Amino acid sequence: MLQKMKPKVGLLGIMQGLYDESQPEIPENQTKFVKELTAYLDDVVEIDFPEIAKDRDGIERIVKTFNDKDYDGIISLNLLYSPGMRVVQAMKDNRLPVLIANIQPLAEVTQDWNWSLLTTNQGIHGSQDTANMLMRLGVKPTIITEDWHTKAFKDFVEDWAAAAYTKKRLKSVKGAVFNKMQGMGDILGDEVAYFQKFGMEIDYESIGLVVEEFEKVTKEEVDEQVAEDAKNFEIMPNLPKESHRYAARLQIAFEKFMVKKGYEAFTPNFTIYHDDGARLRQLPILGASNLLAKGYGYSAEGDVHAMLLTVIGHLLIGDPHFTEMYSLDYVRDAALMSHMGEGNWKIARKDRPIKLIDRPLDIGDMENPPTPIYSAQPGETTMATLVPVEGSRYRMLISKGEVLDTEEIPGIPMNYSFFKPDQGIRASMNDWLKYGGTHHQVMFTGDHMRRLRMLCDVLDIECIEV
Repeated sequence: MLQKMKPKVGLLGIMQGLYDESQPEIPENQTKFVKELTAYLDDVVEIDFPEIAKDRDGIERIVKTFNDKDYDGIISLNLLYSPGMRVVQAMKDNRLPVLIANIQPLAEVTQDWNWSLLTTNQGIHGSQDTANMLMRLGVKPTIITEDWHTKAFKDFVEDWAAAAYTKKRLKSVKGAVFNKMQGMGDILGDEVAYFQKFGMEIDYESIGLVVEEFEKVTKEEVDEQVAEDAKNFEIMPNLPKESHRYAARLQIAFEKFMVKKGYEAFTPNFTIYHDDGARLRQLPILGASNLLAKGYGYSAEGDVHAMLLTVIGHLLIGDPHFTEMYSLDYVRDAALMSHMGEGNWKIARKDRPIKLIDRPLDIGDMENPPTPIYSAQPGETTMATLVPVEGSRYRMLISKGEVLDTEEIPGIPMNYSFFKPDQGIRASMNDWLKYGGTHHQVMFTGDHMRRLRMLCDVLDIECIEV
């Protein structure tokens, strides 16, 4: 199961070693500044600041230590001027994302400015030299120039650290694939390149292993899950209890299978159940929804790219919602978002109950799957899709907009929402199609454009806003 954790980064504080003897108060003051900085950021990122690096050997030793400890990233901070050449070999061997924090102790040059204050607030030209060296190395750091006391600075560091953490964490994630939908082209890509680029492992599994776990589920486990559903949903009276219990049992079986084999994400194609001989009687609509809400990655139809994006969503932002654009509404200037019924009910609007219904479904030749019905919380929203372009070339399309506050539509038997892109549905969809946007998307409540852009930067993939 995937959870957001506080990132851990190393802070590379660099300066000349000219002042140790003549002005020992300067290194002391700059060390105090870094400690104040790390205390200010402590609620969003854990920072390791071992010491000030005052020469090339110190820089290389500290950067190597950060890499050996496998931190999420490195914050590079010029405490005074430091010659840029000193960072070259350290950064040449570095594999961690880098943030250049172009900051200084004081935010304003005042009338009492003097030589001492000039000396201790001269990081800008060191940052310029360092950034120039990284540019010529082909290293692309994230850069922030800001007053470090501000919320804007803290928010920026938090977003970057979350992106760096997500990149690292992806390397330990495994996802299970239960077949792919035949002929569906935009879910296909180079799976070797996928593993090389993102580090997430995908394995093809047999649904028979889930059937084995299904047969072991106890009555007590089903009782517990049904009770949990009763807390989260308004269970419709016409939903047969046995159908609900079957869905709960199927959910438990999928989770037991994933825990047993170390998976944190899964993507099944709906045909596998019938092709297996119908040993399982329902599609896991409720189970997929509950597991996505619980913290597992999920997509439908064997789409490993959408599955990866839900994994990213859990690690980077929280509460990713798997969906697709079902229909366009030119009057609302929006897209009707839905799928077969799976989705993350954690994003549901707060003023309406989430209904659990007996839902007829003529796909897969199976029994009615209990299905949660809800719409997303109205307001600012971010939509994203991950596009396999060619080989190891990927791009992410991101669209910021809003979920509209609309009336219920009784005839839609699955979760649905109206998403209105900021640039309008016509222009947004033109760009979506132009850049190869896929038909599965992941939706997030709120504005997360910068954090997603930062992730694209640290992953070295193209990012296009549509």
